[in-house]
Amino acid sequence: MKALSFIKRSSDSHWVGNGFPVRNIFSYRDLARELSPFVLMDYAGPTAFEPTDERRGVEAHPHRGFETVTLVYAGGVSHRDSGGGGGTIGTGDVQWMTAGSGVVHEEFHSPEYARRGGPFEMVQLWVNLPAKDKMTRPAYQGITDAQIPRVALPDGAGTLRVIAGEHDAANGPARTFTPMNVWDMKLNAGHDVNLELVEGHTTALFVLNGTIRIGKKRVGAAGLAVMERAGTELAFHVAEDATVLLLSGEPIEEPIAARGPFVMNTQEEITQTIHDYQAGRFGRM
Repeated sequence: MKALSFIKRSSDSHWVGNGFPVRNIFSYRDLARELSPFVLMDYAGPTAFEPTDERRGVEAHPHRGFETVTLVYAGGVSHRDSGGGGGTIGTGDVQWMTAGSGVVHEEFHSPEYARRGGPFEMVQLWVNLPAKDKMTRPAYQGITDAQIPRVALPDGAGTLRVIAGEHDAANGPARTFTPMNVWDMKLNAGHDVNLELVEGHTTALFVLNGTIRIGKKRVGAAGLAVMERAGTELAFHVAEDATVLLLSGEPIEEPIAARGPFVMNTQEEITQTIHDYQAGRFGRM
């Protein structure tokens, strides 16, 4: 049985560009080792935007050495990058961008959502790459809600979407460099949930809304429950209807050197990355 290690809550709130009011749930600055291979999570929303013709979002900026994963729960996001990738995702969709050797990209509210306005909620996750893959060619995966398999949990406990990894013979569409599970769950109050995971893998539950209980500890909205790596069974109770994102993966047991939008293994690599970006080696939009 996987035991609860700790619960992390964030009250920090700041704007990324002019389109994403986010809370940083964790990053390489505080939980790099505990949550490897995941190095950062920002939670945007829930909020609402008025209809507009203005472009809201983040102008072109660089990344190297990891992957960005954007999950849209409400609203719409359009992406474009210097590797030729891009697309628009809406409610239930996911974009999985491999920055790899270096990419410049921009993210804005989709034109259709901007004109319509309304609820907005999303999660952006950064997934580390092992040293041997940090300079891989940039790539983009646009994953629609219809492509993500759904699994009904036993006894009416809810539904689990397999974005990456596998559950109950369902395989997620996301291609990953290291073994991991990224599951999006809609859970019904009053039920117990039991999930089988891999011994030794990092495991965390992020509660977007509702409440779950792990043993005697309650985890509410915007709370992150980090589990011990030992054990294969994860068990918790759904105290209130909840939306929960499960992250589980094989730790990358390598040094992390990070600065801003770059995640490498040494400070020398960070210095080289800055030089490469300034020299235009990440390509141009």
